[in-house]
Amino acid sequence: MSRSLRVRTECIDKVKLALRHNGFPSQRALSEEVGFALATVSNFLTGKPVDYGTFEELCRRLSLDWREISALDFEISSQANDANPDIPALIDTNQETSPRYPSGSVPLGSPFYIERAPIQEQVYQEIRKPGALVRIKAPREMGKTSLLLRILDSARKLGYRTVSLNLEQVDQTILSDLNQFLRWLCANSARQLQLKPILDDYWDEDLGSKISCTSYFQEYLLESIKTPLVFALDEVNQIFEHHQVVKDFLPLLRSWHEEAKTLPIWQKLRLMVVHSTEIYVPLDLNQSPFNVGLPIQLNNFSPEEVQQLAQCYGLDWEAGEETRQLMDMVGGHPALVHTALYHLSRGEIALAQLLEMAPTASGIYSHHLQRHWVTLQEKPELLVALNSVMNATEPLSLEPIIAHKLGSMGLIKQLGHKAISDCKLYRKFFLES
Repeated sequence: MSRSLRVRTECIDKVKLALRHNGFPSQRALSEEVGFALATVSNFLTGKPVDYGTFEELCRRLSLDWREISALDFEISSQANDANPDIPALIDTNQETSPRYPSGSVPLGSPFYIERAPIQEQVYQEIRKPGALVRIKAPREMGKTSLLLRILDSARKLGYRTVSLNLEQVDQTILSDLNQFLRWLCANSARQLQLKPILDDYWDEDLGSKISCTSYFQEYLLESIKTPLVFALDEVNQIFEHHQVVKDFLPLLRSWHEEAKTLPIWQKLRLMVVHSTEIYVPLDLNQSPFNVGLPIQLNNFSPEEVQQLAQCYGLDWEAGEETRQLMDMVGGHPALVHTALYHLSRGEIALAQLLEMAPTASGIYSHHLQRHWVTLQEKPELLVALNSVMNATEPLSLEPIIAHKLGSMGLIKQLGHKAISDCKLYRKFFLES
């Protein structure tokens, strides 16, 4: 039997939160407090095996019950080999112990996820409230979906049911037609709840699609489940350009939230709305879901968070100079930081060379930059506006819709009604292209 313990994959997020909750700003602060090597503390926090005594002491310092979060190291593999020595040791595919190329959301249990404390805990508490509405706003590749994955996981651990719909996956023909879109919404919600769609039992052309959809949720979906339902809509900005659909659908979400104040059945529903920057379609303030509920704004990583992530990648950046140089180039943009740290952790390139090549076609961000370039070539009004911002020496006023689109791409930072360049990477690339 193994003489080591490790944190179970599903408990890693809990352990990382405990680090900050117990007054330790970094892994190094904990290692210095307990007198263990930084590598040992890092192994513990990322689900790698440490010896029994070390495991128990770290749990004690973090106010954790070691029995609740521990697993014997390779217990399953040992049993498999004892039963049949010809069978190779099983690998825990959920345990991400070495960096993989950062693309898309960060999987649950990954040691390369930076907790958005205290935001994360605030949302965890909010979804416990009857009829809650949470709005998460940030440009692309800022970590919205990664955060949403953890919120839904937290909800499932509470025994709640969950539905998660990504509007990027919807055909444009469906998004542009309210009736088709609401039927898509209802059918997919039923499937995720493992219920038969039975749309036609509730759809009434005389009453209209909004009332039909509301009846379907109230009388069928919510009645069919015994626990709260966290209903998450990701990439809601996909419908922002379909003005007629937006003007009907977003007030519908607001009405469901308001129903919870008078009808107990709607208190089961906890709405999550995730979108890039602000909506630019005018809505009545009393109908918009964007002025009620808990607003969450995701920002760039702080220097402390970049240093923490560098530690996860096995880089010793405690002095802070490397962090300053990287942030000067990419501004703490989560996806760009992850990409840089991935390449640096593999020893493929030195930081100075990476930064020199970053804004060029041969740099590590070439695909990211070219994707933005292609989009801007197709929409010359955006390119003209972006060049104006990049050349400006102070914040510049832009038309609201232009600012919205550039902001949702993450290319500018909005300061009230004005905009500035988000980072040196974009400034150098677009001014020299």
